[in-house]
Amino acid sequence: MKLRDLYRTAVSIGIENDPRGKDQVLRDLEARRKDFDSLKEDEKEFFDSETLQNPYTDSRVLYGSGDEEARSILLGIDIEVGELLLCDRLREKGRGIDLVISHHPEGRAYAKLYDVMRIQSDILNRFGVPISIAEDLMEGRIKEVERRLMPVNHTRAVDAARLLNIPFLCLHTPADNMVATYLQRTFEEKKPYNISDVIEILKSIDEYRDGASNGAGPNILIGSKTRKAGKIFVDMTGGTEGSKEIFQSMASSGINTIVAMHLGEEHRKEAEKSHLNVVIAGHISSDNLGLNLLLDGLISESGEALDLLECSGFRRFSRLKAA
Repeated sequence: MKLRDLYRTAVSIGIENDPRGKDQVLRDLEARRKDFDSLKEDEKEFFDSETLQNPYTDSRVLYGSGDEEARSILLGIDIEVGELLLCDRLREKGRGIDLVISHHPEGRAYAKLYDVMRIQSDILNRFGVPISIAEDLMEGRIKEVERRLMPVNHTRAVDAARLLNIPFLCLHTPADNMVATYLQRTFEEKKPYNISDVIEILKSIDEYRDGASNGAGPNILIGSKTRKAGKIFVDMTGGTEGSKEIFQSMASSGINTIVAMHLGEEHRKEAEKSHLNVVIAGHISSDNLGLNLLLDGLISESGEALDLLECSGFRRFSRLKAA
């Protein structure tokens, strides 16, 4: 498989599994096309034309023409200069590596991470939060994250990949979409009665069981095992944590339990004020689940095997049936 095809297929799978629904994603892409067409010629120079096909600004080919073969892949949750030097060292030792894939974004994809946070408003609206409230509260948080990213030296890893001539790709939201949709569907099918049932379901999944064996398994952040789970909202996509003011609206919309990758201290305090249960599934475990589901999709759609080398917190668990 060529790098370009792998990238395009991953984005397509992410769209198919977007918690907003594919129709909403396609409407947003069409609106983006209209925005582009309305620009003056001199304004189009700095327009990110990739967003006309890929709605996820945090997922990009960071270095490479796209024509490179992508059969042997070094894949990690975070790929920074250290991991790229590791790749170069492995190549020196004779380990053929065609491509490095990071889950978390680097380069331009990291600089534009804040843009995918708009996804959260539409997801919350599907769970009953009025769109005007969701968008208004998210806008302030998006600006906050944008300001935080402004001073970051986001090109360091990409520069290293260029100097070492290592094709480099990051896939963030497409993978996060996979885990969010998978877990939401799982909870809706299994209907856990109380929070202990939520924990039990999570620990039955390979990635979370592996996390638990490494001391980073699912845990209850707010609530107790005996509390009723009620309506569960899986909060695992859309860049990073949303607005800490949104929890009262979530509770008012009928949400009782949030299952999240992580939750900061200020967010925890606000969720507690709104009497919500919060289960932290685990950040790296959740990233692993999303990546593994995405990889299964890539292999199924392409019909090609991938030689994967695990690093930086990634562990491969396949759900594909052996031929």
